[in-house]
This record gives sequence, C-alpha cells and structure tokens, in this order.
Amino acid sequence: MGQFRMLTAGESHGKGLSMIIEGLPSGLPLSEADLATDLARRQGGYGRGGRMKIEKDHAEIMAGVRHGYTLGSPVALWVENRDWANWTEKMAIDPVEIEIERITRMRPGHADLPGAIKYDFADVRNVLERASARETAARVAVGGVAKRLLDEFGVEFHSHTLAIGGVRASVPAQVDWHAVEESPVRSADAAAGEAMVAAINAAKPDGDTVGGEVEVRVSGVPLGLGSHVHWDRKLDGRIAQAICSINAFKGVQFGLGFDGTNLRGSQVHDVILPMDQWHGQPWRHATNNHGGIEGGISTGEEIVVRGAVKPIPTLAHPLPSADLVTGEEVLAQYERSDVCVVPAAGVVAEAMVAIVLADAWLEKFGGDTLGEIRANYESYLQRLAPRNLRGA
Repeated sequence: MGQFRMLTAGESHGKGLSMIIEGLPSGLPLSEADLATDLARRQGGYGRGGRMKIEKDHAEIMAGVRHGYTLGSPVALWVENRDWANWTEKMAIDPVEIEIERITRMRPGHADLPGAIKYDFADVRNVLERASARETAARVAVGGVAKRLLDEFGVEFHSHTLAIGGVRASVPAQVDWHAVEESPVRSADAAAGEAMVAAINAAKPDGDTVGGEVEVRVSGVPLGLGSHVHWDRKLDGRIAQAICSINAFKGVQFGLGFDGTNLRGSQVHDVILPMDQWHGQPWRHATNNHGGIEGGISTGEEIVVRGAVKPIPTLAHPLPSADLVTGEEVLAQYERSDVCVVPAAGVVAEAMVAIVLADAWLEKFGGDTLGEIRANYESYLQRLAPRNLRGA
C-alpha cells in the first residue's frame, strides 16, 4: 500500500493549493498541459457559482520534473487562488491589527459544527476554509498525474451524470463521450440533460441546491489489481474510501450496486466465458454486473463506479441553525456558493479513482523507472493465458 502517495495543503481563500506526489517512476513524460484539461473540466458544468468566474485553475509543476520527464523524486504542484487578492487580511498568515469578524452561525450539513468543536475553534472560518470543495482542484491536478502514468498502458477514464434533482438519464449502451463533454450537465441523455438544467433553474430562485449521481468508467485495467487477502488491499474498498472522501459524496456502488439486491444470484453474477469467446482479451465475462471488480481484485472488465452527491449545504436561503458561541437559534451562514456541483463532481471522482488505480498499478508492476514498470506489466500479461498459469 502507499506506492503512489499524495498530500494536499491549502485553504479556499488562502494563497493557493500545494500538492506533493511521491512514488512516481523516473522517465514518465509529464507537462503542465497534461493537467490542464481536467482542471478546466472541473470548473465547468451548469449550476456553478461566482467563484468559477474568478479562478482559472492552472497547476504549476514546481519540482520532480526536468526537461519534460519525471526524476523519480517527489513531484510538487501549485495551484494559485486568484481570489486570495480579496482575502489578504481575513486569511493572513501573520496576525493583523484590524478586527476580523468571526463566523459563528453554522451550516447544517457542513463540517462547521463537528470541525469547530473537535479543534476547539470559536471561528468557523478555521474549518470551512479547508473543508471547502476548493480543495478538490488539488485532487484533480494530482489525478491528472495519475492518469498520465496509466495512459502509458492504455487505461482510459470517463465520467457522466446519471441524475440531478430527481431527473434520471437513460444511458445508451454506447456512450458518446464527446457529447457528454459538450452537455452543460455532462449527461449522456440529451433530453434528460435539458430536464436537469430545468431542475437547477427551479432551485436557484428558491435559494436552494440540488444533488445527484455520477458514474465513472475506466477501461484498459488488467485482471489482477488489488487483492482478496486483507480488507485494506481490496480494490473496491480502496476506491469506495476515495470516493466517499470527496466533499458532498454520501454513497458509492459498483456495477449494479444496490439494484442487484432486487435480483436473484443467477441474474447478477458475471458468467466467465470460455477461451473461444475471449476475442483477444483473456478471461472475459458475459456481463459486467460487478463493475469490473470481484473479491477485491480487478477482473479485466471495465471498472464502473457510481457515487451519490448530496445537495451542497450552503443555501442562499439559509436553514435554521445555532450559534457556535451562544448556542442561540440563528440562520445559517451563507458563503458564495453553487446551486449544483454534480457535473464537476464526476471529474473529481475520476481523479480519485485514478489515484487509487495508480497506487494499485505501482503495487502490482512497480519499478524505479517507467521502462521497468512496462517490462513487469508486459511479462505479467504473458502469463494470463491458461497454458501459462502455474500447474496448467
């Protein structure tokens, strides 16, 4: 565990976001342009708020890369917060002489109350600045590095919106990923996408927010990542933890997920096909109801992960709450906010799945150089055919 490790630091209205990535091999081509696309995708999506008009996220590589290639040493990234210019006193590192108004009106559904009590704060801003979804920009930047590694081996990532505000997409058998990226809500169903936009528009004048569901699909992952032998090595467990660590995510499922509970076992389990039906890929299945993972190990089928995104808790028409200092009834604090983050949440989920898969990849095929990892990977593929298995 922990072959691909990352740390992020930074507050929503601080100077910026810092990232350290450890475990990358030497010789991996990496540029700032490799990270730009996903950072831009994260900032898009219908229902975003004013902050996205201020920021234009760019990840600067500060260390660990020379002349376009990784060195095997830690990679450092930096994303500037343009809005810092408006917060230099409120978020100053050193003490300031002016009095800064404390935030004590807590938002239901946010980290405000548990964070303030846990860390003994009388100002909720000490919590909300780090608990903000602004931190997901750092995750997307790191996810871009993970994707760059996995792209060397043909692994591809996609995501789309399954539902927003009670409107659910009818997903075609073959998803047009270009059309998804062109959709304002990143929906594979154009008609449902229009209804999702309407649901967001209906919530906005009410000062309310809407949530939904996203799906991540990953192709090109070979059989054998993860393990069945310990709870913390199971690939689905690791992905589930990563997904649920994202702001506002409250549920995760693989493949059929909860829908499979309504079916019999004979309708759920993925039949293993005989060799004459493999069509060039070893150990194919007739279906992929388990979402590409069985027993905590990737099966070689497409990994399919779904996540539930709650409506964000910062409401323009605030809910009743209590004051942190007095305990008296108040209306919750309102910070500039989005109405819906579901389209962007799919991009963040992609990043977290990529980070987990990069870690599992290095765990399985690890080496100090990209060439060594490639040799280990190709050697492993050679033994997947039945005649090459031990004892066959």
